[in-house]
Amino acid sequence: MIINFKDNVAVAVRALKKGEILDGVAVLEDVPFGHKAALKDIKKGEDIIKYGYPIGHAKRDIQKGEWVHSHCIETNLSDITEYDCYNGENRPDLLPCERMFKGYVRPDGRIGIRNEIWIIPTVGCVNSAAVQIARLANERYSQLCDGVFAFTHPYGCSQLGDDMKMTQKALAGLANHPNASGVLLLSLGCENNNLNEFLPQLGNYDKEAVRTLVIQDEGNETEKALEIIGELAERACKQKRVSVPLSKLTIGFKCGGSDGFSGITANPLCGKITDRHTSFGGKAILTEVPEMFGAETILMKRATNRSTFDKAVSMINNFKNYYIRHGQTIYENPSPGNKDGGITTLEEKSLGCVQKGGTAPVCDVLEYGEPCRSAGLNLLTGPGNDIVSCTNLTVSGANIILFTTGRGTPLGAPVPTLKISTNSDLATRKPNWIDFDAGRLLSGISLDELADELTEKIIRIASGEETTKNEQNGYREIAIFKDGVTL
Repeated sequence: MIINFKDNVAVAVRALKKGEILDGVAVLEDVPFGHKAALKDIKKGEDIIKYGYPIGHAKRDIQKGEWVHSHCIETNLSDITEYDCYNGENRPDLLPCERMFKGYVRPDGRIGIRNEIWIIPTVGCVNSAAVQIARLANERYSQLCDGVFAFTHPYGCSQLGDDMKMTQKALAGLANHPNASGVLLLSLGCENNNLNEFLPQLGNYDKEAVRTLVIQDEGNETEKALEIIGELAERACKQKRVSVPLSKLTIGFKCGGSDGFSGITANPLCGKITDRHTSFGGKAILTEVPEMFGAETILMKRATNRSTFDKAVSMINNFKNYYIRHGQTIYENPSPGNKDGGITTLEEKSLGCVQKGGTAPVCDVLEYGEPCRSAGLNLLTGPGNDIVSCTNLTVSGANIILFTTGRGTPLGAPVPTLKISTNSDLATRKPNWIDFDAGRLLSGISLDELADELTEKIIRIASGEETTKNEQNGYREIAIFKDGVTL
């Protein structure tokens, strides 16, 4: 498959054998499924072109028909960059939103797609207590709500400065999430992140929906917690789904365990969803800043105004500085699994990754833990790590996450995490993980047809008519981004 007419490499849609002749190109060595083969002779130092953009340069002369991968490509990426690519104001042409789904309208007007009760520890010391309470609460109250879930983590004490603030931002975003009709903040009592320190981070929160318990102050903390959750469950039982415009849904986008088809099938499919959703005023969130390196100017040029452009530049260079502060190479990516799947350089991964953002104007750039408020495509500060970035999207208000993968992963966020396979083989092998097969694009189904089908599935999931595989399997977890000293 040749993705762009400018490309000097093609992608193998099946494993190629040495000696095969394809479109006049003699394959000089075996090329694994999803990997690249040279379409022409490429000189040492010459750019390797895929998606119409450079993904690195040749470390040595490469012959036409040769396998092109880590052994013969080097990245073009450098350190901090001065960006001068502001393209002027980009304003979306908004369309009326005719599609509806059934969601829960919260007191502040935000929309939830689940009616769950979340137990959020303020400190890792109470993790086991939180898990036990969730188990007992589900036995008593699951018929009154969509389930009780504890989201454990190892932080909340012995952290200093900004590192503690990042933990507080993450937990505050979870506590305020509209998919939870009720929240129990479970505190030990002596931690740095005690309730006196933490509650101000929630802002003007709903005190009927968010309850607290300091377990050092209780004789039997389990029974007291179950009593509180019982009250939250009774309140949840009274909540009813109502019809709301699809534009009220906030969608997060994530890729993990990518392969050579991520930027050809599943990510462009998500890009089509992004373009449709933002065209009628919906919110979309794209994160994984390191996986924008090498493709960042594509996003920067789509900034709606100069201020947004400047924030995008700061986001990219600040994350590069994060690598430099820790003495790490900025472009040390992709992961071994990505490389096995055919992705060679960070530019190649990034050019595939940003496909999830479609062509929509970039309306805002969010700091870590900042809630998404602006309609349109939002860029969110955070790493590419799967668990951390899924948590990041949830914290900023994503009701649902579209997670593309070519290698497969059972990972799930606190919110429905819709897994989209980049190839049909993965969907066939791991039906207990994969919700949607985007690999069908390789068999002739059009992008618009699959986007229509995926939109209908999103509506059913958002309306509670279907659940995602991560929900069915009970795969829900969080990981908070850490950047600091632990005492």
